[in-house]
Amino acid sequence: METVKRLARSPTAVVGLILLALVIGMALSAPVLFPKDPLGLAGRPLQWPLANARFWFGTDTTGRDIAAQIFHGARVSLLIGIVATLLAITIGIVIGAVAGYYGGIIDDVLMRVTEAFQTLPNFLLLLVLVAVFGSDIKTVTIAIGLVSWPAAARLTRAEFLTLRSREFVQACRTLGMRDAQIIFREILPNALPPVIVYASVIMAVAILLESALAFLNLSDPNVPSWGNLIGTGRSVLRTQWYVSAIPGVAILLTVLSVSLVGQGLNDALNPRLKRR
Repeated sequence: METVKRLARSPTAVVGLILLALVIGMALSAPVLFPKDPLGLAGRPLQWPLANARFWFGTDTTGRDIAAQIFHGARVSLLIGIVATLLAITIGIVIGAVAGYYGGIIDDVLMRVTEAFQTLPNFLLLLVLVAVFGSDIKTVTIAIGLVSWPAAARLTRAEFLTLRSREFVQACRTLGMRDAQIIFREILPNALPPVIVYASVIMAVAILLESALAFLNLSDPNVPSWGNLIGTGRSVLRTQWYVSAIPGVAILLTVLSVSLVGQGLNDALNPRLKRR
């Protein structure tokens, strides 16, 4: 409850939550406001926003309703961000927890694996995975999660290195508790706050990575992705700039909202702030 109160007192968190609520509202209302296929032809191509009352944000190069793609695209972006983040955090927590708890040769091996994943930039590794395994939306989401876990693993490991020698851990060992119980029931809850905060960073980056893939025509073309819409408007950027600008603003606001919420969580969960 105290954490919720601190979060409510944080201006950045409040602004982030409002923006995020708007994006979630768009995603939830998409089937109601735009029940038809958002990728279906709706009218004459390249109509400017509000030039036709039917099309709030105009139409793209093939005559599809941009507003319908924006609202349905919110569902796609949020789903990708949440699933990829959960996958990355899960992998990172398991590897970081085991490495930090046991140390020694196990720590060395797992950290070498982590460093191997960090040798290549995330996006370059993502391009390799998509090229090998395909570009459907499920594959892209899993690939984003698989390239995003190393930082979470390092963060979890650092927390475990600090906590594994605490008195409560020694007491658990004295009581004969198994290692798995100590790791996931006793130490992990105390190590989670910074990992939860970092999850907002992973989610924001996941949305940007998918948009970048879609812009390069390497994501699933059969879903109403914001990145796909930006890529569609690339050929008419000088004359009908709104085709790319509108989804670009949607991505900006979504990433900004997630980042602000993460910053608010950091302030609320920071132990040094709790002592004040």
